[in-house]
Amino acid sequence: MTHRELPAAYWRLWWASAVDNVGDGVFTAAVPLLAVTITRDPIQLSIVSAATYLPWLLLSLPAGALVDRLDRARLMWRSQALQTVIVGIAAALIWFGAIGIPGLALMGFGLSACEVVFATASLAILPDLVPGPLLARANGNQYTIASTGQNFLGPPIGSLLFAAGAALPFAVDAASFALSAAVLATLPRRSRTRPARTPMLDGIRWLTRHRLLRTLAALLAVNAFCFQLGNVTVVLLATQILHVGTRGYGLLLAGAAAGSVLGGLVNARVVAKIGALPALLTALSANVVIFALIGLSPNAVVLGVLLALNGFATTLWSVVTVSLRQQVVPADRQGRVHSVYRMLGWSLIPLGALAGGFVADTLGIRAAYPIAGVVRGIALVVALPAILSAMRTSG
Repeated sequence: MTHRELPAAYWRLWWASAVDNVGDGVFTAAVPLLAVTITRDPIQLSIVSAATYLPWLLLSLPAGALVDRLDRARLMWRSQALQTVIVGIAAALIWFGAIGIPGLALMGFGLSACEVVFATASLAILPDLVPGPLLARANGNQYTIASTGQNFLGPPIGSLLFAAGAALPFAVDAASFALSAAVLATLPRRSRTRPARTPMLDGIRWLTRHRLLRTLAALLAVNAFCFQLGNVTVVLLATQILHVGTRGYGLLLAGAAAGSVLGGLVNARVVAKIGALPALLTALSANVVIFALIGLSPNAVVLGVLLALNGFATTLWSVVTVSLRQQVVPADRQGRVHSVYRMLGWSLIPLGALAGGFVADTLGIRAAYPIAGVVRGIALVVALPAILSAMRTSG
């Protein structure tokens, strides 16, 4: 293997991710379609969403400790095997017409609980499979296949399958989990030993002592809040202000996904040309400007272009920060530090959604994105000294 080639074990992980993400896209399209056949009550529908996000708040820290203590490949395939069982049971209940909102909420919680473990382990295992210089390319590939499967391939398939039979997309999703688990079971086992005790809070303590990473972690929390603050109103901006129809709105989302895919494909070249931290700073600065402009979009074409650019910039800085963590964080703390990042990012999404709704209601639909852009800009200015200091040190 040359220094430019990704190893065979990585490509097994990639194929497992490809199958899994297409299944996730199928599931993402099918769940809301099923939910609205059960109830149109927004409170009941929100219960399903809340149950799905809850494990990221409750289980991120213990999942990180688990990932640092046990074999990561085994955790990944076992979590997917359990997801196979959960979705398989749900498919059977749907087939017999025996599932309701409580069942959907329980399914969402169970799947997300497994996903917390799987996602944390998949980030932590990558440095075990890929040499450090190739991490940016490997992470870019992972983001690309995730965007393609979840946003391009999966949702249309899920909609078509649901039209043919409500249980069908869930059965397909269960099959995707089973196939992914089978591939992941072939990954090499970790040979080095891990400490017997892995305190859950150790990841937080380590992170707070690393100036750059703790700054980027706080920046991630603000950016996740701001993303949802704007994103919760984009459907209103498109349909009520710019008068985009259902198909047109789907094209807007596809445009955003296209930007994300492109960002995943070219990130390694950008990093190689200008450096990781300059690429990070450029992408974060671009996000600030793009957010402000989205709220001012005069028509759907401009909005679509801005959403695509936002997807590109977001994927670029996401890949850079993930690769940086994988290179800097000690191997025996990878799981716990990654889990802290995940917890920070996901925990503020509901608050961002509430803030976006409040802003739209009081200041108008167009106001949410510019306000989010201003908040992101302030956060970036505060974080700038740590980023510039790291750039000078690395340079």
